[in-house]
Amino acid sequence: MSGGDVRAALNALEIAAMSTEKDKEEIIQIDLKIAEQSIQRKSFSHDKDGDAHYDVLSAFQKSIRGSDVDAALHYLARLIEAGDLPSIARRLLVTAYEDIGLASPQASVRTLHAIEAAERVGFPEARIPLANAVVELCLSPKSNSAYQAIDAALNDIRTRRIGDVPLHLKDAHYKGAQALGRGVNYLYPHNYETGWVSQQYLPDVLQNKTYYKPKQTGKFEQALSQINENIKKNQK
Repeated sequence: MSGGDVRAALNALEIAAMSTEKDKEEIIQIDLKIAEQSIQRKSFSHDKDGDAHYDVLSAFQKSIRGSDVDAALHYLARLIEAGDLPSIARRLLVTAYEDIGLASPQASVRTLHAIEAAERVGFPEARIPLANAVVELCLSPKSNSAYQAIDAALNDIRTRRIGDVPLHLKDAHYKGAQALGRGVNYLYPHNYETGWVSQQYLPDVLQNKTYYKPKQTGKFEQALSQINENIKKNQK
């Protein structure tokens, strides 16, 4: 309950010892109630390895995803009272990239900075940068497009829908590669004024596959979506 602050713990112990009457055997007995009163904070039951802990972490991320800033702060407070900074940090970073993602990329950067600040100052001050990150993530536009895209690509790999790398993309940095047709007819995008040229990159069996499906929830991804759309139009 001292949040890792030895001074706070010793001060509370001193207050408890000085304010508690001795029993018949001249011993000072400090029970939970006295300890609570001495540290001026209520006890909080939270088992870091129990189901309840993971329920709170789940509710924490889902509240951020659902843009409920008050609920997210509530669950953050419960995790802070449990003193579980590593779990808070991990869940905030995952949420920043999974649920906000490309809709507001700078939110992920600021979240990392907030976590680093929290780790440097420790509790109780760590609550301040953490709260800043939670409020921003809650109220940021949301997009899981990148997360969904990589999972779709991984699903193809794991179900053996792979195909062969096109010859013109294969490594040609060794003797005899050209004779095998490797790297032949590769078009170097930087040789073109726009920095882009139409050519096939996916294997034949996946040539028309679309993994990335942009969302329109944030201005950054709207811009990416427009670029992506223009590229796909010019490829046809």
